[in-house]
Amino acid sequence: MKQEIAQFALVVADYDETIRFYTEKLHFTLVEDTPLSPTKRWVRIAPPGSEGCKILLAQASGPEQLARVGDQTGGRVFLFLTTDDFERDHRNLLEQGVRIVRPPSEEPYGKVLVFADLYGNLWDLIQPAT
Repeated sequence: MKQEIAQFALVVADYDETIRFYTEKLHFTLVEDTPLSPTKRWVRIAPPGSEGCKILLAQASGPEQLARVGDQTGGRVFLFLTTDDFERDHRNLLEQGVRIVRPPSEEPYGKVLVFADLYGNLWDLIQPAT
């Protein structure tokens, strides 16, 4: 048996502002943006060079979903982005004005820092130890 996670949904307040943040500040690729209705789109993004799991942007509909934007995990790190060049990506985050929540540190598993996306979701940026 073979299984893999193809994508997961990230609840967001607005498709376009989210696409801009991820593509302009983090250099993600817009994989797909297909209108499904006047208010719903199928929007998928992925980190540069990624061939694996995609993020499906799910625009919140209604107050209950809107209340979850930016806090889908109760304040814990939610997403984990690995990199082949930690210093390059750390410098980019600083240049783009992305909020660094926890500064870089060396851990047994590699170099890591925590940053927040435009809604406050927490990400680990990790360059795995070799």
